[in-house]
Amino acid sequence: MIRFLRILAVAALLDAGLDSAHAQGIVRLTDDRAVVPASASMGSNGGQVFMTGEAPQPDPAYLEPAPAPPDAPWSIWQPRFLEEHRIKTGGWIQQGITFNAWNPKDRFNGPITTNDRHSEYMLNQLWLYFDRPTQTDGEGFDLGGRVDLVYGEDWRFGQNVGLEDRINSPNNFYGLVLPQFYLEVAYNDLTVKMGHFATFTSLELIPAPLNFFYSRSYLMVGYLDPLLVTGLQADYKLNNGWTLVGGFNRGWMLFENPFGDTLNFLGGLRWASEDKRSSISTMVSTGPTMTFTGYRDVTSVFFVVSHQFTERFWSGTQITVGGEPGGSAITPGDNDAWYGFEQMFTYKLNPKWSTGLRYEWIQNNEGSRVAGIGNILGSNRGWAGKPGYAGSFSELSLGLNYRPHPNFTLRPEVRWDWFNGPLNPNDPAYPLPFGDGQHSSQFTTGLDLLVTY
Repeated sequence: MIRFLRILAVAALLDAGLDSAHAQGIVRLTDDRAVVPASASMGSNGGQVFMTGEAPQPDPAYLEPAPAPPDAPWSIWQPRFLEEHRIKTGGWIQQGITFNAWNPKDRFNGPITTNDRHSEYMLNQLWLYFDRPTQTDGEGFDLGGRVDLVYGEDWRFGQNVGLEDRINSPNNFYGLVLPQFYLEVAYNDLTVKMGHFATFTSLELIPAPLNFFYSRSYLMVGYLDPLLVTGLQADYKLNNGWTLVGGFNRGWMLFENPFGDTLNFLGGLRWASEDKRSSISTMVSTGPTMTFTGYRDVTSVFFVVSHQFTERFWSGTQITVGGEPGGSAITPGDNDAWYGFEQMFTYKLNPKWSTGLRYEWIQNNEGSRVAGIGNILGSNRGWAGKPGYAGSFSELSLGLNYRPHPNFTLRPEVRWDWFNGPLNPNDPAYPLPFGDGQHSSQFTTGLDLLVTY
């Protein structure tokens, strides 16, 4: 199944020292929401933007107007044919390493995703995109679209049924993912996407340049978030602040639905203040989809708010609630429910250094949500913990971002995870989620290097 990624405002990349054309090619802000913490080295998307192209107008008002590093940013060669048709290409490479205090024999960091291997070099994302954003400025008609290609170990968390599982072998750590490929049609203030795209529901997203931390939160890695879908989605700009979103798709991480032609609804309302310092998003995903416990109706509601308090200090909050009738992993036939909260703060120390703090808590009453990606792959290339961790997961992360050059970001972090609940009755090999299944908590340190092009 797939877990990937709508990214970062152009302004954040401008603040990071990238030229306007390169910044606009990397990200497109289509809902006019201010969500990027000024202290993020390349910006943190705040869950409200994704790798979908360029903003009609950059919105740098909510970022600190600090001078960029003197070194000029660079990007890959842009073929003239693509430039003539307003198509931008670019990407990045993300690589890192994580150390686990338990030194687990299976070398997995439990339910932590993407940086899930202990004491092992990981090429997480080698990313390339081609993007032609629509541009109407509220009047007229335009056609556009986007294609994203990703190679790396993150493919395991980004596979969709009927797509990447036909491209890659489940026995490989490395593989290819196509997180987005869609056609976009715009008329006046209405924009419609048709194809395979991200859902834009969480505070964090998987594209590496759009997050402050190397590791990912539980709320955004697909446990509680649909991440990627295949279908149709319309965004209608009601005015300068409000955007209405609505559409239908085949379900969470389903390029093809082996259970029939049923559809999920995904929609909501988003708002951004005129100065782009504040934003609110409320989204709902509901309908039948594949889960760890079967093919069932699943509903999740996502509430995200962000605010730029000062030129240096940013805050983002997410609340998620959901339910799965008949989805209990503990008592078959019983209903399951889940709740989650995430709070993130970032502070920009100077143009090159930033610091960030993240806390989150999720409660899963009947243990249907958190389980290992190895259950989906059907191989030992992912953690194999089975559904049944009925209780709460919490994590606290502290990190730094160091950007010596506009194209380079180094992100060290420390993270503490803990689980509060009974032993997993479905998994004698991993009765607890950490340390080879023998511990209820875990301490990790991680470091990644991000290079954009």
